[in-house]
Amino acid sequence: MFGDNFFWNFMAPLQDFADWGFLGLRLALGAIFISHGLSKHGMWKVAPSEQMSRGMLNTLRFLSVAEPVGALCVMFGLFTQIAAAGLALVMIGATYFKMFKWKTGFVAQNRLGWEFDLILFAASMALFLNGAGGISLDRLLFF
Repeated sequence: MFGDNFFWNFMAPLQDFADWGFLGLRLALGAIFISHGLSKHGMWKVAPSEQMSRGMLNTLRFLSVAEPVGALCVMFGLFTQIAAAGLALVMIGATYFKMFKWKTGFVAQNRLGWEFDLILFAASMALFLNGAGGISLDRLLFF
């Protein structure tokens, strides 16, 4: 049943739908980053304190703008590889903080581990390395 021809007869034609896979990946990744970026907008009203240094506050303010903008670029497939590289850098920073500053495990009980950050990094890297796919403004405008 699953002989040598199985892959070529069933699996290989699925590559014809790769552009739809990239669209789904872009929409999901973008939705997550929009949500997380917009949740940081309250940082514009917060004053620095012992719990929130000026540097951290400024970083969160920057991310409250950069994450949604990058997410929209990824979702529409506009400058996708540049936006995906930026989102991957954000996830490197988030993972660094969770691993080394907050000492959070890969999967943590009663708090977020860095497993979610890792999959967002991987998705961002997939778009950075492969591009947006055929269903994108990048393809329409630049190719």
